[in-house]
Amino acid sequence: MMNQYSFVAQRPSQEYHKCDVFFLISVLLLWGVGLFTMFFCSQNYAARFFNNDSLYFVKRQFICSMVGFALFFAFLLVDMKTIKKCIFYLVIITLILCILTFIKPLSVEKNGARRWLKMPFHFTFQTSELVKFTLVLYLASYFDKQFEIENIEDRDVLPCVGMFLLMVLFVLLQKDFSTSLFLVLIGILMFYVSGSKLKWVFPFALIAIPLLVLIVATEQYRIERIIGFLRPDENTNTINYQVNAAKNAITAGGAWGTGIGQGLSKLNSIPEVQADYIFAGWTEAMGFVGVIIYFCLLGFFAWRGYRTAFKCPNRFAAYAAFGCVSVIVVQSLINCMVVCGLLPSTGIPLPFFSVGGSSIMVTLAMCGFVLNASRCDDSYDEPLVSSYDEINIDTLTVL
Repeated sequence: MMNQYSFVAQRPSQEYHKCDVFFLISVLLLWGVGLFTMFFCSQNYAARFFNNDSLYFVKRQFICSMVGFALFFAFLLVDMKTIKKCIFYLVIITLILCILTFIKPLSVEKNGARRWLKMPFHFTFQTSELVKFTLVLYLASYFDKQFEIENIEDRDVLPCVGMFLLMVLFVLLQKDFSTSLFLVLIGILMFYVSGSKLKWVFPFALIAIPLLVLIVATEQYRIERIIGFLRPDENTNTINYQVNAAKNAITAGGAWGTGIGQGLSKLNSIPEVQADYIFAGWTEAMGFVGVIIYFCLLGFFAWRGYRTAFKCPNRFAAYAAFGCVSVIVVQSLINCMVVCGLLPSTGIPLPFFSVGGSSIMVTLAMCGFVLNASRCDDSYDEPLVSSYDEINIDTLTVL
């Protein structure tokens, strides 16, 4: 019996296309290498300060990674329309969490800064990491809505700039100057890619540059970092100690490295090497070959990620994927440049490598979103406009 049937799929047919397996492989490789690097870099420090538990940081990083992979799959499997609808609530939650960092019983103070919220089992959560992801999703959603306005003159960027500056301000008030500047950089990149007019940047820069100079001048440690960067051969036992120790470790690695279990893992010449300067530990152990391997992995990750962003037919997903990949890639480059002494010292971690549950969880969540964006078929030229796709089957044999 031959008939013509019409079926309505409850989810867009684009969602059933395979995700970018190569991007997934790059994520798993970076995560695996990062956890392995922490294993041989943090053992000595952990054993000395955490009751001879040499795997203290590795175990905590692994636990946070499992939470991160749960978020990874959540952002991979949830459809884009649902994610877009939830952005408003995500922005509100992010702002509330930032406000809670200023309430002493709920937050943790480290080195005079309150950036972390207390969590169960002695874990903490750094809200500025969530701000990175929230800001990217918010800007992507706003640019997508503005693109739908046919008359270019009716498009308004000021509300978007206002929310953007509010998030940056909250991070700045947490005394996280480096991350606030990083957010500004990511925001400008997304404004540029979206095709928005950047006329507002110039008057904003006239106000922002003197303000940034004033902010730097109000904190002694920021002035010391600038002076240390400009005069690397001075104050080698104080403000430049960590940078010089990192440079010495990189030099000691040579072409092939000192090997796993040698160098920093035993000498511990860099204070808290498992944090922002973990790249120096990887370089000393693996040498110049290790540096090449790392940048090949990062380049492979960037290639597949940006490929997804520029080929994704869904505008919102494309903008957000670009922002997510940029956050991880630019942050990685900045961290490596700091370790090599090419930039002043910052508190920006190395994604997938540096210890920090907040960083690895948010990083994996962003990767899950990018992988979700890659599931759209490259053959689609127009963005998704309907949640239903009609599938017509001319002939269907019913037994």
